[in-house]
Amino acid sequence: MGYQEQFEFWLEDSYFDEATKQELLAIRNDEKEIEDRFYKELAFGTGGLRGVIGAGTNRMNIYTVRKATQGLANYIKKQGGEKKGVAIAYDSRRMSPEFADEAALCLAANGIKAYVFDALRPTPELSFALRELGCISGIVITASHNPPEYNGYKCYWEDGAQVTAPKDKEIITEVNNVTDYHTVKTMEKEEAVKAGLYEVIGKEMDDKYMVELKKQIIHPEVIKEMAEDMKIVYSPFNGTGNVPVRRILSELGFQNVYVVPEQEMPDPDFTTLDYPNPEDPKAFTLALKLAKEKNADIVLATDPDADRLGIYALDTKSGEYVPFTGNMSGMLIAEYILRERAATGTMPENPALVTTIVTTNMARAISDDYKVKFIEVLTGFKFIGEQIKLFEQNGSNHYVFGLEESYGCLAGTHARDKDACVAVMCLCEVAAYCKKHGMTLWDMMLQMYEKYGYFKETQYTITMKGVSGAKEIAALMDKLRSNPPKAIGDAKVLKFRDYQENKIVDMETGAVSETGLPRSNVLYFELPNNCWCCARPSGTEPKIKFYMGVVGNSLEDAQARVEKLTEDLKAIL
Repeated sequence: MGYQEQFEFWLEDSYFDEATKQELLAIRNDEKEIEDRFYKELAFGTGGLRGVIGAGTNRMNIYTVRKATQGLANYIKKQGGEKKGVAIAYDSRRMSPEFADEAALCLAANGIKAYVFDALRPTPELSFALRELGCISGIVITASHNPPEYNGYKCYWEDGAQVTAPKDKEIITEVNNVTDYHTVKTMEKEEAVKAGLYEVIGKEMDDKYMVELKKQIIHPEVIKEMAEDMKIVYSPFNGTGNVPVRRILSELGFQNVYVVPEQEMPDPDFTTLDYPNPEDPKAFTLALKLAKEKNADIVLATDPDADRLGIYALDTKSGEYVPFTGNMSGMLIAEYILRERAATGTMPENPALVTTIVTTNMARAISDDYKVKFIEVLTGFKFIGEQIKLFEQNGSNHYVFGLEESYGCLAGTHARDKDACVAVMCLCEVAAYCKKHGMTLWDMMLQMYEKYGYFKETQYTITMKGVSGAKEIAALMDKLRSNPPKAIGDAKVLKFRDYQENKIVDMETGAVSETGLPRSNVLYFELPNNCWCCARPSGTEPKIKFYMGVVGNSLEDAQARVEKLTEDLKAIL
């Protein structure tokens, strides 16, 4: 069916409710809007669904959520996992509780028990809960840090990580095979509860999650000593972090935690935020204002589903708050964990640090310094989670820490996804340790730059919306793939990695080797002096992202180098 036929089908078929039809009638004379809503199915990608909320095949609504869940249910049954059940969590966004229930009732109608949280919870707690309950799968209804008009559906497997190959493609196939909405099952909630197929979970799981978080503390005595002196400003960005983050800090003894009042309670409109993303400096406006009033040591913010953490730390010399990228905050935690575990004799045998190909190269320098195995995986925390599973299966290594540049990290193996709750806890311990030794987090960061080099990373993003935008992104990737640049500015390309083709080309000799990672539409250019550039289309947004990294001799030199690399890249695009 073409988009116009799909539009008419949704208007006329009795399967769709009256509210949906009224929404569609309001756009009847807007062909461009009709095309955008119906020109394709909202793609169920390797991470699940994400899209704008509204009526249509290319939107997040109860029908696309049900359809995706029917495909997942069909796959679970083929795997013989229907007796294990599925855990479901949701965030503070529009329609999140409704989408969670739609998914649960579709599973229940397929004879698969759903364990649904009683209120909003962080994504990492879902990862923890599904393993605790012994579930076959998990679902989180969230659009993470996207704007308020979005929602999403993330799918997890029994190891607690988002689904990886080959299961991701197999689930996608099952979802795509559901072509008739009338074959999608659902049932009444009362019936599902009565049949024991819908169970509410909550406080007991929270308590177990808190116990696991606390196991990552290395120096409880330092926290106890400094807890009265430390001042922490925190914003949950109107999302799921408010309750668990405040609880863990309180239970550890931190007494001066100030929460940004305007961003404390759930708000699906994110009224005080243009974009609820800890990567966006504007999102910290209110938190920094409060920090200056309270003379806070650190300023923390978690995104709406509490898997990402952004921070600012006080520079006592200038009196200003310094922003930390995800690479910087991740490196602070990594250095602290490796250093203190080595010093206290609590480092496990064969320790490993796992990171992604677009994360700072400082991670390798730190790993080498502490003789910890360094492993790089594709972009996406699910690949870090997968390494934990592989370590457990083959006994090769013990996971110590994992991070990605997009403000996500994980200490411990209680979850298999990035966890801002444990990151807050770890960072506050690092800050307490620094304060005890007369330092700030910024002082520690400067010490690390002196020790390992002034690593600096940035991103350049091009947004191309709609049908034409997707084609333009594909064309740009094809151009770079088929005719890779020999240099970016005056920096020679030493090696060209094409993860889609599973090859690394030595640009000097022409020698070809394999990447050793799964195939993915990512291109990577290795440059001299530990510099690099990587091109990757977003899997969830109409964007192509270019990641870059350099090493300088000072903060100013690193900044100048990364700016030059960005301009040189733009010149060849």
